[in-house]
Amino acid sequence: MIIVMSGQATEAEIKHVIERVEECGFSAHVSRGVERTIIGAVGSGERREELKALLAAPGVVDVTPITHPFKLVSRQIKHDRTVVDVGGVRIGGHETVVIAGPCSVESREQLMETALAVKASGAHLLRGGAYKPRTSPYDFQGLGIEALEFLEEARRATGLPVVTEVMSTEDVEVVAEYADMLQVGARNMQNFSLLRKLARTRRPILLKRGPSATVKEWLLAAEYLLAGGNPDIVLCERGIKTFETATRNTLDLASIALAKELSHLPVIADPSHGTGVRSLIPAASRAALAIGADGLIIEVHPCPERALSDGPQSLDLAGFSGMMRTLCEPFRAMAAPKGDVKAA
Repeated sequence: MIIVMSGQATEAEIKHVIERVEECGFSAHVSRGVERTIIGAVGSGERREELKALLAAPGVVDVTPITHPFKLVSRQIKHDRTVVDVGGVRIGGHETVVIAGPCSVESREQLMETALAVKASGAHLLRGGAYKPRTSPYDFQGLGIEALEFLEEARRATGLPVVTEVMSTEDVEVVAEYADMLQVGARNMQNFSLLRKLARTRRPILLKRGPSATVKEWLLAAEYLLAGGNPDIVLCERGIKTFETATRNTLDLASIALAKELSHLPVIADPSHGTGVRSLIPAASRAALAIGADGLIIEVHPCPERALSDGPQSLDLAGFSGMMRTLCEPFRAMAAPKGDVKAA
């Protein structure tokens, strides 16, 4: 249920409603806006009728059901958009944010060359895989701890916050020691044990959509993270499986607009995985920004033909630099300040 407080409601009246929500067996989630305070009563309690009676409480102007199965993710509970701070970089604000780097960290030299180049081209965060989920057990699986150490060194050299994937519950603590943002890969979107563990971390989470997941399932995966206590979630559309075979995946642009309509969380796009075709990445990036994406995550490699993973969908350094020169400026002009943007 959603309890809407009057703009003139006192702190005592708000506290009374929160206490009553908790007495009824629900958890109270408070969202304070400029004009009103919204209290979301979330849970599976059976005393919903008692919550409806709160309409008679002082300071309450409305009590309505939450219509979506995802509660905390919904804009019904929090209308103001969430801005997620990742090492000083704000995702979901007024600026287009670009995350760039290699699919996997292959060596110190490869990572440092890439990190310095993407920084010079205007990237805001550095990506790089330390642990790689691969379809074949014989493919390169990542350098593990050594890669995390290289990423930490690259952050010191460039000032770019680091985004890297965590694949298992056992790796959460060690990856969180090195990374500024933890990525949940598409294959792990519904790894609920991992989501519950990540919900208790102090790091922002980049949640990729699964290749066969609906938008509803994607947002419910985010709900696990918020319900567990982590409000700093960024959604990532990375393409879904369809009947099309000319591209690796189908970049679902409509899902970006829909997710932003349904949820207050920031949404970015991954045109590298979404197309799997190097030449399509700039056009797909522009399309994602035009439909409302808050940023992009791009795979970049100094020599894509030598890449140990995802070479065909990686831009080289010159290609990334060229894309950045033509990509962001038109959309910065289009991204006029939104009055409802608030920090998480």
